[in-house]
Amino acid sequence: WSLGSAVAVNLAAAVPSAAVVLEGAPASLVAIGERRYPWMPIRLVRETLDQRTLAAYYRAADVCIVSPLQDGMNLVAKEFVACQEGRFGVLLLSRFAGAAREMREALLVNPYDVGATAEALLRAIHMPVAERERRLNALRRRLRRNTIQDWMDDIFAEVSSLRREA
Repeated sequence: WSLGSAVAVNLAAAVPSAAVVLEGAPASLVAIGERRYPWMPIRLVRETLDQRTLAAYYRAADVCIVSPLQDGMNLVAKEFVACQEGRFGVLLLSRFAGAAREMREALLVNPYDVGATAEALLRAIHMPVAERERRLNALRRRLRRNTIQDWMDDIFAEVSSLRREA
């Protein structure tokens, strides 16, 4: 497999629980990339990005990796899909993210399995356009059907049923 001239951009919120991981791993990946390739395969972005700039990154991305080790980062996955209008990027999503239950057309990965995640990344990079289009269109349709209002209605219905049972 060849990566061609793919560029990876690491965008991550600096939250205390992730700070240790983010400080070591991406920096070492950037250093490896700078030594091994004539182009920069991984760009580490450390500053806070405004919504417009973040949306531009999402829109430009051919692949988005959302890999929480436990439930979280659901909005990142959904923002990527929403920003891909007119494009067909591939979403690699941790099976541990809550969004994995509804975003089945993403390539679901176990982030603890580095080899399988790397294989999924290569699959995403080389995925035919027709498959990218099919997957992303299905994700878009589901996002349009499952709005924040639907989510809130589900939560309130669950709370009401718990009250009746108590």
